Amino acid sequence: MLTVMATACAARGGVPRPFPGAALPPSATAEPTHADSGVPHAASGVVSRALAFLGTPYRNGGSEPSGFDCSGLIQYVYRQEGLSLPREVSEQYRIGRKVPLREVRPGDLLFFETVSRGASHVAIAIGGDQFVHAPSSKGVVRVERLAASYWAKRFVGARRVG
Repeated sequence: MLTVMATACAARGGVPRPFPGAALPPSATAEPTHADSGVPHAASGVVSRALAFLGTPYRNGGSEPSGFDCSGLIQYVYRQEGLSLPREVSEQYRIGRKVPLREVRPGDLLFFETVSRGASHVAIAIGGDQFVHAPSSKGVVRVERLAASYWAKRFVGARRVG
């Protein structure tokens, strides 16, 4: 059982414990979609695509619009933007460029330590302190705030890809 829990949300068959919080509607600043926003076009496309899946059910091992786990959502969204990413959270955590939290931009990947040591959950920054993710076996793709105590104390890093 411990082995199964240690790999949750890393696309290996584990089921993470439910995460707190209801879906928050993205704020007006959460969806920059044009060049004037200062967000690169590719990042804007990633954010828009990810937000289009709000309400999609969590499915362990899911990597398509019928259901996603956290890393499956990331892989699918980025693939739609023409960028191939690894499938597992731990592999996604090793790609791209490390970004300090104060420099996180929409489209960057946010990593959290939820069920095992190190990065075991991933989300996409959408602006402000908000992110979109596929949170748990009892959840749906939704938006949450990094400042929420659950997420803030589990944050392990951010990466910029593409």
